[in-house]
Amino acid sequence: MTQTDIPAWRQALQLKLMAALDAAWAILDSSDDPAEIRRVRERAKALGDLATLARKVALIVPMPRAKPVAASLGPVWEEAQTALAPVAAQAEIARRALDKLKAGRRGRL
Repeated sequence: MTQTDIPAWRQALQLKLMAALDAAWAILDSSDDPAEIRRVRERAKALGDLATLARKVALIVPMPRAKPVAASLGPVWEEAQTALAPVAAQAEIARRALDKLKAGRRGRL
């Protein structure tokens, strides 16, 4: 099973589980036999457990990542980076000074 098959597999399994639960509800609506009701309730519980496990399996598969924003902006992104370079340099200096204050004996914050 590949990553492209997972959504189709999950959808097909969900449809089967929903059909089985609909059948269980139909039996519950039409029956008064306690033994049959007990069997249907156990089956519905098993279907719920199966649905939980299927959801966990579907969540394990990593989703495809989106392209970075910088790649889609192209020249606009590069122009913004050059314009903000001095601000970024000042922020780096301020961050280092704060780190020195946090590490020193007298200047603890």
